[in-house]
Amino acid sequence: MRLSVSDLTVTIGGRAVVDGVSFEVPDGCRFGVIGESGSGKSMTALALLGLLPDQARVSGSIRLGDRELVGLRDRELARIRGSQIGMVFQEPRTALNPIRTVGRQIAEPLRIHQGLSRSACRSRTLELARLVALPDPETLLGRYPHQLSGGQRQRVGIAIALAAQPNVLIADEPTTALDVTIQAEILEVFDRVVTKLGASLIFITHDLAVLQSVVDEAMVLDRGSVAEIAPIAQLLGRPSSAVTRKLVDAARATSWRKEGQ
Repeated sequence: MRLSVSDLTVTIGGRAVVDGVSFEVPDGCRFGVIGESGSGKSMTALALLGLLPDQARVSGSIRLGDRELVGLRDRELARIRGSQIGMVFQEPRTALNPIRTVGRQIAEPLRIHQGLSRSACRSRTLELARLVALPDPETLLGRYPHQLSGGQRQRVGIAIALAAQPNVLIADEPTTALDVTIQAEILEVFDRVVTKLGASLIFITHDLAVLQSVVDEAMVLDRGSVAEIAPIAQLLGRPSSAVTRKLVDAARATSWRKEGQ
């Protein structure tokens, strides 16, 4: 299902934190959003989900298939969140409920959006746990978030976002809080599950090295505006904006430092 964003503007306190952003994510596409801190990446993602602060004002268009999302009531947006657009947040420790087992949290969207019975929820929850490669899922699903490692919590977050089989999966800096080895494992999970389910992926990060291993095309944001949109190979090899060139130079410098250690 195509996601089309046109002239999206988000204003908070009289300041445009997202300013005239336009892009398209065709069905099954892997699309990246990159920029420095404060560039508007997360605000753009929250606007797609209708999860902006109360004081935010939104204009422009966000269309999922034939349906316009800007201006929908909260109740209508709640039906779309999870069932058509899933979200994986940056820090699963705060995104997960600390007083509910992870199994119950994965099962919740199955009950809400698909109306599955308890036994069907249990079976599907186990399938999802195995899909995201959670170890010993029969045991782990009965645990609480604080009893899991950071990588395991992020896998649970991915399972929750995928539970109702959304058309679009948004991942907002999902590997930032993880060490390099776990980052690679989580990126492999995204690659595998998006391919298996045929969903579109919007992957948000400030790390160009991470982005190039995940997406086909990417948008570079700078202070709330679009600096450049191009295939990832073109962004790396022939960047057209100064902002993109700065990101490429920073990624290369980081790579050289790692190789020299």
